[in-house]
Amino acid sequence: MLEGLFGNKSAEKVMLSIFVHGELHASAIAQQHRTALDPIKKQLERFEEAGFLVSRVVGRSRLYKFDESNPLIKPLKELLKIAKHNELNNQYPFEKDLK
Repeated sequence: MLEGLFGNKSAEKVMLSIFVHGELHASAIAQQHRTALDPIKKQLERFEEAGFLVSRVVGRSRLYKFDESNPLIKPLKELLKIAKHNELNNQYPFEKDLK
């Protein structure tokens, strides 16, 4: 649903996973979506460079979460909340208003 906004499916998967789970490592996101690890890692790095995510190293893993100091995170989470709700209900936002 948000692929058009984020530019690719990997970006959508990353953002939705972080939104749902709070903090994750790349392999957990890849396993959850049954996708290759490399595109997920690259997308996590892009979002971190852009200031949307922050990471920390725990053992041999790098965990990512939203950078709450970024003022765009709150509205981004609202978009993700709507997208996740609609994904669960298999509908588009405001679809009932279009009928």
